Amino acid sequence: MEANYPVALKEWAVTVKALQEGHLMLVMRKGGIIEETRDFQLVSPGFYLMPAYEHQKEHLLKADYQGQIPGTMEGWTPDMASIKLSSYAEAVEDIEITDQATLDRIREYHIWTDTFAEERLKWKRTKPLHLLLLRVYRLEKPVELPMQPAYNGCKSWVSLNEDIPQPLMTPVLSDKEFEQQVWLIKQALIGRDFSESS
Repeated sequence: MEANYPVALKEWAVTVKALQEGHLMLVMRKGGIIEETRDFQLVSPGFYLMPAYEHQKEHLLKADYQGQIPGTMEGWTPDMASIKLSSYAEAVEDIEITDQATLDRIREYHIWTDTFAEERLKWKRTKPLHLLLLRVYRLEKPVELPMQPAYNGCKSWVSLNEDIPQPLMTPVLSDKEFEQQVWLIKQALIGRDFSESS
């Protein structure tokens, strides 16, 4: 990964949509199938969010988020000439999870089913599950890049070999909302639940 190029984290398009709309502020990663290191590494504290379309599955989303995948697929084709990036994220925490009980305690803070979360934890069992808490920003004008073969495949990170001017962006959540959500998630991770009284 070239450090002097911007990078993007690939996530399901429906996940990117939830992040951009403020319904979600975390992702869970163990690495892509063709990852060079075979496990996940946070290669940059800030990155674009690149929507991935090929492997989205309705049955792995909670009921409230099912039915949104077809909308994310509009305009997508396997041979499309360009891809749009509409959001940017900063990883404010990289928390390692190694047990099911801890993972279960944050189920209300993400959009996936228990089955999906459990499968992520169990895959490559000797490696921890990385829980990234993200400060997400919407780009005022999406960045459109020519599609390249390097952007395809089951990988976490792609290097954007383009000279991208620094875009204007707005945080999805206010400082107060963001700080409260981070606090609630971290309290849940240690087994304290304040969500109903917040």
